[in-house]
Amino acid sequence: MSYDEQLAERIRSALASVPVVEKKMFGGLQFMIDGKIAVGATVDGDLLVRCDPSRTEELIARPGAQRADMRGRKMSTGWITVSPEETRGADLQFWVAVALENRALDHRA
Repeated sequence: MSYDEQLAERIRSALASVPVVEKKMFGGLQFMIDGKIAVGATVDGDLLVRCDPSRTEELIARPGAQRADMRGRKMSTGWITVSPEETRGADLQFWVAVALENRALDHRA
């Protein structure tokens, strides 16, 4: 099973103005900025989003969002997945903006 190709293409479009490196890992396709995962297309069709850890609880309260799960184990704060139903249309832009906001925070540190 592979990642959702359509989701990957939509992520590419959303990140068109940002220098990213695509890397196949965790069974999906991850979009990396400055060597760190920002977002990814998972094998389940979900969107993987790296967010500011302080916003995790706020963000998982949104429809379709939850703490990321890697092989049955919940990942640490700052990693969430969003269901395919919640990444259609403008919602994908919202989640990409969340990931980019987190990358900007990394650069200030």
